[in-house]
Amino acid sequence: MTSFADPSTFPSVFDRQSDSLDLADSGEPIPAAQSPVSENADGGDFIQADGTGSDEVSEIVDFAALGLPRPLVRALGREGITTPFEIQRATLPDALAGRDVLGRGQTGSGKTLAFGLPVLARMAAGAKARPHRPRALILVPTRELAMQVNDALMPLGRAVGVFLKTAVGGVPYDRQVDALRRGVEILVATPGRLGDLIDRGVCHLDDVEVTVLDEADRMADMGFLPGVTELLAKTPANAQRLLFSATLDDDVDALVQRFMSDPVTHSTAPPTAAVSTMDHHLLLVPPHDKFAVAASIAARPGRTMMFARTQLGVDRLVAQLAQVGVRAGALHGGKTQRMRTRTLAEFREGRMNVLVATDVAARGIHVDGVSLVVHVDPPTDPKDYLHRAGRTARAGESGAVATLVLPKQRRATLAMLQKAGVEPAQTRVRYGDPILAEVTGARQPSGIPVVDEPPAPRRGSDRRPGGRAHGEHRSGDRPHRGDRRYGGDRRYGGDRQPADRRYGGDRPYGDRRQDGERQPGSRRHGERHSGSRPYGDRPYGERRYGGQPSDAHRPDERHGPRDRWSDGHRRPAPAR
Repeated sequence: MTSFADPSTFPSVFDRQSDSLDLADSGEPIPAAQSPVSENADGGDFIQADGTGSDEVSEIVDFAALGLPRPLVRALGREGITTPFEIQRATLPDALAGRDVLGRGQTGSGKTLAFGLPVLARMAAGAKARPHRPRALILVPTRELAMQVNDALMPLGRAVGVFLKTAVGGVPYDRQVDALRRGVEILVATPGRLGDLIDRGVCHLDDVEVTVLDEADRMADMGFLPGVTELLAKTPANAQRLLFSATLDDDVDALVQRFMSDPVTHSTAPPTAAVSTMDHHLLLVPPHDKFAVAASIAARPGRTMMFARTQLGVDRLVAQLAQVGVRAGALHGGKTQRMRTRTLAEFREGRMNVLVATDVAARGIHVDGVSLVVHVDPPTDPKDYLHRAGRTARAGESGAVATLVLPKQRRATLAMLQKAGVEPAQTRVRYGDPILAEVTGARQPSGIPVVDEPPAPRRGSDRRPGGRAHGEHRSGDRPHRGDRRYGGDRRYGGDRQPADRRYGGDRPYGDRRQDGERQPGSRRHGERHSGSRPYGDRPYGERRYGGQPSDAHRPDERHGPRDRWSDGHRRPAPAR
């Protein structure tokens, strides 16, 4: 049953007439005091902002009117951000007032600034963080999402004197530990690495004032819920909680019930795909034509993201595309962080137009200009479809989503799309069909295999450490190395002249003189059979260093009687 809220109950939302949103079914704007609010099951309030507000309202409401501090407003202006998105207009007043907030909005709707701006405002108004004790915590499911959040908030934090740091796996601990030692106001972390830092005793959460969970449903799907619960339990009970995601369902109810106090829920979109800005296509392909169709789509102009179900499938597809002349990058959890960062940078900078990823890596990928998303392997979960599709048509842009479906997958895929709220256009295609080019822009690949270029020098210099330029001989190389060959001019044995420098058995042992008494050629190394002197038959004391051995070394007495008895006592010297 729909009710109407008293304006005095929520002063952070309803104290400004300029914050009015068009929420009525008729499309006419209504006063903020009459905004429809329905009771949520958890005792909080649910506010629907469906984005049908008038253009006049969008022009009037800005970040300053929402209560954001002036330094942050100016920093946003320098970044070219002047008008808040729907989710930001809905959640900023409550979050700035210190309330617990549940925010739901489609991917690309501006959720990062929706929770990041209130956190920055609160950190800027407080004291500096103590060593090893961050004052705000942002938990995300993937490394890519952590870096995306950090990159979006760092320029704003620098403008107001707030220090941010990421704590993610796949990178050394040293820099993260050192940053915590110096003091970090906002820590953007994945649950696994944060737990490791806590176990090492270098991070403590007892000073945390604000905790943010981004993509909370995905963390639950990935099995992070026990770890997230343990981490939230280490934060103060009176800390503010902000939970944002593209979907809010029963998986996060346990977190809401345990850790959030009287939360207010803001939703700017239903849990379905943004069909108004996306064109959805279901392409029915024969099994033997699937790769050929995928390769022709990948060869299209423009940025394309492709999704496979497994890491092995991603690597195999990238290798097959390279063989037909399409350069693509692989992104999944099996790659090192350096490789993942480099692949994303190349995709963002336009050095390659195709990125192949898994569902796990799909979360947090934000690249402008992605005009087509291709499901090479159809997802089985509607939420995975929504997050895959959300890589295109971001922030109001348009895009297309194509799903390659084999005949045996058609029924299950249509059922999944129905749950996601999508009614795709179904088309039967084969490789080379004109309709395929019309729908996706597919074209024939070049067929010339792609050869990866070697990575550029890491320090941007053409000289290596130590002052050597690329192409110079390495340490130990001789200028005329070609004069010495293994298996060619250089021989092992006795066929070289004694003056040549040899190693091993090809040099006469007599060439190396000791005290000038041994003549060249008197005995070559290796000419005596191994059986002529058993191992250990000469006493240890007879071996001399730096001097000439005793008379036992004379050739005529070398194998003569020993100068010691068997019990170790010295024999008397023979009469001369």
